[in-house]
Amino acid sequence: MEKRKLSFWEIWNMSFGFLGIQFGFALQNANTSRIFETLGAKIDEIPILWIAAPVSGLIIQPVIGYFSDRTWTRLGRRRPYFLVGAILSSIALFIMPNSPTLWIAAGTLWIMDASINVSMEPFRAFVGDNLPEKQRTLGFAMQSFFIGTGAVVGSVLPYLFTNVFGVSNTAPEGIIPDSVKWSFYIGGIVFLLSVLWTVFKTTEYTPEELHAFELESKKDREEIINPETESKNNIKRQLFLGVILASIGSLVSFLIFENSLAKELYILFVGLIFMGVLFMVASQLRTSKINNGFTIIMTDLLNMPATMKKLAWVQFFSWFALFSMWIYTTQAVTQHIFGTTDTTSKVYNDAADWVSVLFTVYNGVAAAVAFLLPVIAKKVGVRATHLLALCAGGVGLISIYFIGDKQMLILPMLGVGIAWASILSMPYAMLSGALPAAKMGYYMGVFNFFVVIPQIVAATILGFVIKQFFHNEPIYALIIGGVSMIFAGLLTLRVNNRTKIEIHE
Repeated sequence: MEKRKLSFWEIWNMSFGFLGIQFGFALQNANTSRIFETLGAKIDEIPILWIAAPVSGLIIQPVIGYFSDRTWTRLGRRRPYFLVGAILSSIALFIMPNSPTLWIAAGTLWIMDASINVSMEPFRAFVGDNLPEKQRTLGFAMQSFFIGTGAVVGSVLPYLFTNVFGVSNTAPEGIIPDSVKWSFYIGGIVFLLSVLWTVFKTTEYTPEELHAFELESKKDREEIINPETESKNNIKRQLFLGVILASIGSLVSFLIFENSLAKELYILFVGLIFMGVLFMVASQLRTSKINNGFTIIMTDLLNMPATMKKLAWVQFFSWFALFSMWIYTTQAVTQHIFGTTDTTSKVYNDAADWVSVLFTVYNGVAAAVAFLLPVIAKKVGVRATHLLALCAGGVGLISIYFIGDKQMLILPMLGVGIAWASILSMPYAMLSGALPAAKMGYYMGVFNFFVVIPQIVAATILGFVIKQFFHNEPIYALIIGGVSMIFAGLLTLRVNNRTKIEIHE
């Protein structure tokens, strides 16, 4: 029994919700640092305020994936999660630009990003569920197209409201400009409507059908250990890993305390302690023959397929670079190119609007090349395609340091756009063929760890590094990001991939 080949418009409908998801995500990425700075955040404080977003993803996505694998309702398996996430995200988008204080804005960011995560990862699993392997690269490319398109409009909205509709982009100290507020309102509406389109225009295979597909393709997939039948050695390995993580986290936390280092550094290493404790608890429960959702989640995390482990490193350095860019582009452009740090000045807000245009450019490029990447991958392979794309993005980020004219900043965004399109599609195409249908949602959620962990690392150390070593000059964060992205491209060559690609319908 094989999955049927879907038409172009069926793939279009199942991916359309990403238009709204990325619309909201782009507004968040392009404007959150601006909102934080307007409400009084200092340069070195901004990364830690962003920590809400990755932490929520780290916790929520694997849990949502685990439960969506085991869900079946009148709306199907994944679609209930799309819908709930869309409703909550839309509400948060209306609240965010009206935050009266910095901490309310940070809290709203947490809620908004958590809600986006509820929608996002089931969409990734949705492609794996519904498409045969040869069409998955096309399916993820379609998602990249909608991500790019939604991000283009979302990123450029503040600029359009100011320069086309005459809405003010300045406001008194501590107040978010109207151009930003109206952009978030539109984003909330688009987010909900686009997800509703996918919910009501698509269908899903039943659990019985997915099980039959799994049996058919099992011989071609990497074996994944069943937590209920694995050996005692695996349980001991889980305990040992937990002890190591907790020990490293405790030791480094003590050194941070003894040397009075930045408090932000605690987040990363206390997180290691927490993860180590979870592994130890899971190992003890399994020793006592207790198997539940918690033990399965923690054990499947330990038993990731080999392809996924190698892709994890690629994702880590790719997303470290992206997070560096999202946090610091506004500050780098306003300070390094426009020469201002005064958030109430017209020069600063014009520069911040120009950052929205730059983000629009790279997202537009991502949408434009989304369907070109599978064609290139068919000729040179998925790994080589991803390597070239990431190198283009890395060179683009580094080159911003050498540019003094705002118009020329568009050129680096071309490379970033190519990298962004590839990051959104190629790793997932390589991964999906290595995962079992019964755990597709869970492992797609776990794969998000390697999107989230680098963001936590970036939010933890970048502010400290920029302050201590680069005199609070945020342009150096973009250089660090560029080097990280090129390194991610080189790591792609380690991934053993047999993804088959079908281009024509």
